[in-house]
Amino acid sequence: MTQTAPRTASPSGPHRPGVWRNWSRLERVESLRLERPRDADEVQAVVARALEEGRRVKAVGAGHSFTGAAVAPDIRVEVDALSGILAVDEAAGRVAFGAGTHLYDLPALLEPTGLALQNMGDIDQQTIAGATSTGTHGTGIGFGGIGTQIVAAKLVTGTGDVLSVSETERPELLPAVRLGVGALGILTEVTLQLVPRYLLQAVERPEPLGAVLDGWDERVRAADHFEFYWHPHTDTAMTKTNTRLPWDAERAPLGRFGRWLDDELLANGVFRAACATGKVVPGIIPGFNRLVEKVSGHRDFTDASPKVFTTNRTVRFREMEYAIPFAEVPMALREIQALIERKRWRVSFPIEVRAAAADENWLSTAHGRETGYLAVHRYFREDHREYFAAVESILRGHDGRPHWGKLHTRTADDLRPTYAHFDDFLAVRDELDPARVFANPYTERVFGR
Repeated sequence: MTQTAPRTASPSGPHRPGVWRNWSRLERVESLRLERPRDADEVQAVVARALEEGRRVKAVGAGHSFTGAAVAPDIRVEVDALSGILAVDEAAGRVAFGAGTHLYDLPALLEPTGLALQNMGDIDQQTIAGATSTGTHGTGIGFGGIGTQIVAAKLVTGTGDVLSVSETERPELLPAVRLGVGALGILTEVTLQLVPRYLLQAVERPEPLGAVLDGWDERVRAADHFEFYWHPHTDTAMTKTNTRLPWDAERAPLGRFGRWLDDELLANGVFRAACATGKVVPGIIPGFNRLVEKVSGHRDFTDASPKVFTTNRTVRFREMEYAIPFAEVPMALREIQALIERKRWRVSFPIEVRAAAADENWLSTAHGRETGYLAVHRYFREDHREYFAAVESILRGHDGRPHWGKLHTRTADDLRPTYAHFDDFLAVRDELDPARVFANPYTERVFGR
């Protein structure tokens, strides 16, 4: 094992908490106390003190969850200092990270190792702990989310103990710890199974929505990574097909100006202005979406995988995402399309459609089945509730499972039937956090008290 020292951090101990808000600005709280531990020992001390005081503790990463999963009324623990590479097993391709390491730091940290994540979502602002705790996933029917890449983890439990979980230490807990929604403890270290770094060739182009839906199964299975966006009020799907290539293949990255024009000026600047205007004058939205349909062109580029998987999004929004059986995606999207037309809603944000492999993690939205994902969004200054509720009703009709970090209205009673190991997870929660040190209103709603 090659050891790499973690980054230096600010001193630990209690701090003035201030008001915490999540990225979407839906959740806010002023905690009683803020802690910034530098290592697992200091996390233990925080939990021990909370137990003595009868207080609750919540770890906070980047705040990119749309739900209240990280809301900490009592003690907020910021885990940024638990970052960097802790150990490298070069032969096995495994790297141990501080759980507070941000995903956007991984390319630079992994540069000397020649390794990369097997798959990524399209946002890299989260910490590793936050991403796995809420079930962050990317796309590709042959690939799972970040939780499927975890082979070991360390966490401080609600009894104040440091627990190591791996293929040889309490392996029966791995399917729970990989996606724990913050209810089992505070992750301090996560070991990922990585792969040799690689390039992705991205082909982006507009295509008729009907044809994409009719060929959904074939399109997804023919590609390493396939996804598309559909702008309501149009008949076009903006498709993106990523093909994995060896690291030494020829590169053809986007030019600096082209990337700025498409990804910053148009996708963020112009789109932000359109959303803000559409909030006041909703009638412009269908026309703007049709304009996007016309001006969106073909892009074909090849670059390092993180540069292709991820995008920079600065327009704030609210999001709900549901996982449904893979084959039911076309039917579900057509139902949502008919709903929007029937209600005459004006929806500026596109619907994102992706796919993922089945996996074994107990609370994974892809547990036990090949999965399709449909994500709906609204501009953060708009009222999302009626739209999201109606879409949620459709997707529940397809045995949908909500993303743990995105908006939904589900409770423990109606989540239990769709997860075969729901009660097994609750039993692990009883073992690791019997006093509910890590509970908050969100975990009480989705898991019960």
